[in-house]
Amino acid sequence: MRRRSPQEKKALSYARDRRNSYGANDKSSRRGIRRNKRFPHRANRHQERLDLTTLTGAPDPLTVEAVEDRLRGRRPKSWRKVPDQPLGVVLAARRTR
Repeated sequence: MRRRSPQEKKALSYARDRRNSYGANDKSSRRGIRRNKRFPHRANRHQERLDLTTLTGAPDPLTVEAVEDRLRGRRPKSWRKVPDQPLGVVLAARRTR
């Protein structure tokens, strides 16, 4: 493995290191990520429970089929993490401001 020059190290640092550019406190993501993952799952469970409450009493084939269509036809809510921006992009934006 060859040695890297300080300029190469700096370029790699700008490409690899990431910064939170969303504007929120960086420590708040510890709780926020868990919360954002929890809410869509909870909403999906709630909607499924509401759809299934119509199936009380004796099973009617038409009602069962309608509820299954409703459950499968709705796209479930989801949430994905968005990666932070590379340090080079953040510093370039700061320079233009």
